[in-house]
Amino acid sequence: MEIDSREFSIASPVKSVRFGGSVSEILAKHKQGDSSDYDLLKHQLADPCIKDAQIISWLQEIRSCVSQLNKDHEQLIYTVLKLPWIGRRQAVVEEYMTFLGNLVSAQTVYLCACLKMVVTYFTPMRVRICVEGVNISDSEDEDEYENLSRNFDQCHKALQLIARYVPSTSHFLMPVFQENFPFIQKSSRTLECYVHNLLRVSVYIPSIRRDILELIIGKMLQLDVSASRSDIEEAEEIAMQNLQGHPLKEEGLFDMDEDMPANPSTMAVTSHSVAERLDTLMAVLMAYVKDICHVNGSLHVERTKELYRDLLSVFDKLILPTHASCHVQYILFYLCSFRLALTEAFLDHLWKILQNPTQPAILRQAAAGYLGSFLARAKFIPVLTVRACLDLLISWIHGYIDSQNSSGKQACCDINLHGPFYSTCQAVFYVLIFRHRALLEGHMKKGLEYLQSLNLERVVMCQLNPLKLCLPTVTSMFAAITRKYQIVFCYNVIERNNRQLLPVVRSSTGGDCVTTKTNPLDSFFPFDPYLLKRSGQAIEPLYQVWEEFEDTELLSPRTSKQGPREDDDDFLYGDTPKADAIVGMTPNSFDSNLCSPNSIGSPPITFQKPF
Repeated sequence: MEIDSREFSIASPVKSVRFGGSVSEILAKHKQGDSSDYDLLKHQLADPCIKDAQIISWLQEIRSCVSQLNKDHEQLIYTVLKLPWIGRRQAVVEEYMTFLGNLVSAQTVYLCACLKMVVTYFTPMRVRICVEGVNISDSEDEDEYENLSRNFDQCHKALQLIARYVPSTSHFLMPVFQENFPFIQKSSRTLECYVHNLLRVSVYIPSIRRDILELIIGKMLQLDVSASRSDIEEAEEIAMQNLQGHPLKEEGLFDMDEDMPANPSTMAVTSHSVAERLDTLMAVLMAYVKDICHVNGSLHVERTKELYRDLLSVFDKLILPTHASCHVQYILFYLCSFRLALTEAFLDHLWKILQNPTQPAILRQAAAGYLGSFLARAKFIPVLTVRACLDLLISWIHGYIDSQNSSGKQACCDINLHGPFYSTCQAVFYVLIFRHRALLEGHMKKGLEYLQSLNLERVVMCQLNPLKLCLPTVTSMFAAITRKYQIVFCYNVIERNNRQLLPVVRSSTGGDCVTTKTNPLDSFFPFDPYLLKRSGQAIEPLYQVWEEFEDTELLSPRTSKQGPREDDDDFLYGDTPKADAIVGMTPNSFDSNLCSPNSIGSPPITFQKPF
């Protein structure tokens, strides 16, 4: 099957010097065993100074013989696929695309080679073209990117053309995308361009969108677990000390101007090099989510629901099982802010995982952490939804206590046996710390009656003793708030637990050290403060920051060594798990700290429709 050459209007090429006979003659001689002209043809095609007219002339002849180009002509085809066609004048680009269409439709054995060739152009490349004896170099370290948009457009037109003539193209793309994904040590600009182009493919080949999102988010998680919260904060403190002048605004591949505040000082680049790369990719992915879900500024419900289902699948497979990731999960946070129905669906999904006894305990505990953190931190969750979720959680907790009391066995404080129970209790305490004011506003009497109806005293006083295993800051703040409103008095239990808390002696090369495990559940709150600066502008208006209450007393005040932390959400400061206790997925030392390119726009309208 050949493509009608009339699909493209190609100007007549200028005559140029060439050696050997026609391609048909060369192939005939090659078949008879004479490869001299065949080798000469490959040499001329591989010439870095090859001119546009020569490319067009050769491609036209090769297209006329495309049915003869079988597996025996691999070297010739691979040479043609290496021709520098991207960025040349329109006649060359159109002739090359016609050749690609002819080749993949007549010789499908070369489909993957064609796909790999196109995908290699998804990142800025070092290109050398000889023009009138002068080498023109486009280094990936240069600052001129005005041709990136045009080059990427040509790549996607080529992929669309291939997909049109080979409907099974989508089945072969994911291995190519996986193989060509840049190392995460590459510059932000390289990663940004590649992810941007993968997302563009998902627009016009939606059948592989979920796989593309899984690939991208998997790579982002590798960056996320390599940049711990403490390391990012330390890098920011050092950068603040060395700051001189005003930071420059960085822009991404997708336009997020509507989400960005006007204050230029907030547009500083994240100082930690690994986090800066993650920041860039988060900005690209958030802008993609916004573009997909909105049409002419209005939310498109069906498209949003479809994207939510794809992201939820990736969440279950990759994000939920990843311990102590700091930022990637905010993709769901951001998407759920578009519509209350999405928020409720996400909460319901987490609730089903938590209460399902067939799920691994570690996932149930993670689901409890997500539930508590999401309810506490998302400004867009209304109080009625918070109450509904608290009702479900507290009912499950009381049911669990009932089952332990009726088992006939002595209930004991055991993380291994009751991990989901303790995580759920901590989630409830955490939500009440952040949301108790909202629950009491409007009608204090009814609010207090509601809090008393939760029967928190039974939870705190039960033999399973959840306060013993909660994070100390959660325990102390929960105790202070419940005492203030006379809901439950926790301090007797806390004091008894403190007396029973035995130090752990650990041997090390430096001698024995005595430590106390302050996070026995190994818990973390997934929606702790967002530290990435550029993508964080989209999260900031949706996020509930911690505000200390002047009339509450903490049992464990911050020491003078920690000092004041202005503008920080330090509710759990000092109690969050340290990165060195977490087995990361990638090395921790990356050197790249390059800037990303200027905006080249979202996928154009022409890419919005699948074939």
